[in-house]
Amino acid sequence: MRAMEIQGAYGIDNLKLADRPVPKAGPGQVVIRMKAASLNFRDLATVSGTYGPGHKLPLVPLSDGSGEVVEVGEGVRRLKVGDRVAPSFFQGWLSGDPVPETLGTTALGGPIDGCAQEYMCLSAEGVSKAPANLSHEEIACLPCAALTAWRALVVEGRMKAGDTVLVQGTGGVSIFALQFAKAAGARVIVTSSSDEKLERARKLGADDFINYRTTPDWATEARKLTGGRGVDHVVEVGGADTFPQSIMASRVGGHVGVIGLLSGMTRDVNVAAIFSQNLKISGVTVGSRAHFEDMTRAIEQNDIHPVIDKRFGLEEAQDALRLMAGASHFGKIVLEI
Repeated sequence: MRAMEIQGAYGIDNLKLADRPVPKAGPGQVVIRMKAASLNFRDLATVSGTYGPGHKLPLVPLSDGSGEVVEVGEGVRRLKVGDRVAPSFFQGWLSGDPVPETLGTTALGGPIDGCAQEYMCLSAEGVSKAPANLSHEEIACLPCAALTAWRALVVEGRMKAGDTVLVQGTGGVSIFALQFAKAAGARVIVTSSSDEKLERARKLGADDFINYRTTPDWATEARKLTGGRGVDHVVEVGGADTFPQSIMASRVGGHVGVIGLLSGMTRDVNVAAIFSQNLKISGVTVGSRAHFEDMTRAIEQNDIHPVIDKRFGLEEAQDALRLMAGASHFGKIVLEI
């Protein structure tokens, strides 16, 4: 089978096409014929060698994917041959609260080989049936990006109709957050440096827009848009440089879901503002299999379809990662396998 591997050293130029044997299912396992994979910022950082500790090479990257079960091992009851499925990002986080053992060692795309390959052999417990209303390319967008947005707003934020949600940018997580918020009856404010992208967000149902290049103090603008009250939820993907404004944009008792590190990892924090505004700050690293299956039902019920910006072939993974590095995409970047 074909697989993309990081070979020898980290760096996009070291991501190479390789031949690997097709795996066989052991007891409790399934083999999936992968149909598509999608890119997240984590994948770019992993391939580049800037994300977390270095993993053993060669490594197959990409955390998000979809496929069809082609073999089931002894004892498997959850799945059958022919099921359309998505592997869980955290193979060991099935339900309940996260624990270090599941977060540190069971993530796809590092340290476990990821979805940029034609076949995967995984525990049947680490795989979920996919929404019936989506294509494989759309399903491949769900396990990380969609689930992160879902957990930030629905699980941790307990979003409800009438809430105001501020999403930063128009990448994969932010667009999913926009779609989930509108399905729940919430008002959505979108920030971006591009008026063109803001217009595309309007067509997806966004209500208000802030260009942070022309309005760098976007927290004050967000408060103006809410009559001085502040927003109920911020989907914080920016990291250190945007977090202070996320705090100031939030209402008293509001919620900030911290899910991204695009602008850095550390900065002085306005503890007084967090304290005085009684803010809830949640760190959100994707979610469990149970969260994914809840989200699947919501996607089917509301007929939500991921927004795919560009498609590439498996062997074009380098080009796909360079597109992500340029940050010009809107929604998701997908590899067709």
